[in-house]
Amino acid sequence: MSQRDSQRDNQGAQAAEAGGSVERVRQALLAAGHPDTIRGFPEGTRSATEAAAAVGCDVAQIAKSIVFRAGERPVLVIASGANRVDPVKVEAAIGLRVEPAKGRWVREVTGFAIGGVSPVGHLTPPLVLLDEDLFRLPRLWAAAGSPSHVFETGAEALLRLSGGQRALIREETPG
Repeated sequence: MSQRDSQRDNQGAQAAEAGGSVERVRQALLAAGHPDTIRGFPEGTRSATEAAAAVGCDVAQIAKSIVFRAGERPVLVIASGANRVDPVKVEAAIGLRVEPAKGRWVREVTGFAIGGVSPVGHLTPPLVLLDEDLFRLPRLWAAAGSPSHVFETGAEALLRLSGGQRALIREETPG
């Protein structure tokens, strides 16, 4: 097998895996009574900026997923794409020490690759915090299981879907 064939097989396997992750998110949404609002964007939605450009919305409307680790427990922070997350505020909100999660661990525990971590459909249910700033926005877009899929929702729906809690987790900018 040539290197090109091997790369093509690997890309095919990644696409199939992403398809399974997206389907897991779709099923979680439907099971919770949320409409299937998943949309795919071949150009990618890995970062909040890329997602906003693809969807055609403000970066603040991207509900980005950031995974922390509290020992072996996953902690999912769903934050406005315009905000940086303050880990000290995350720790205060949950009463546990956290550290940034590494990519391999994120995939093993959540079932999603970084850039596609959805608020729903996790293999291991995480502790979930939702950025208070999300509740100021009428419409949000969140990752749907792959770095090229998002779903449309609202903050109250995300709160219900994720079983999370509202928290002030935005990093304050000096000035």
